[in-house]
Amino acid sequence: MKLYKQRVARKGQGKSGGFRTVILYQTAEHAFFVYGFAKSDRSNIEYDEEMQFKKMASHVLGLSDEQLARLIEKGHFSEVIEYG
Repeated sequence: MKLYKQRVARKGQGKSGGFRTVILYQTAEHAFFVYGFAKSDRSNIEYDEEMQFKKMASHVLGLSDEQLARLIEKGHFSEVIEYG
């Protein structure tokens, strides 16, 4: 179970002018995009925010498939399915 902060380039501006995303990831199971921001708006997340995301990761990545299905059904989560 991991928390990743990933830089994403913005077309024509490179990574420093791009975006930062926060992703919760569990090997070969699930990945959850939980937060994103433009690097021009803020340079990084604060330490206390990172700690909250880690707490969130522990909770969310511990949910069963049935619990996740209910959260998706209720509109609390959105599922993105990769085709191909």
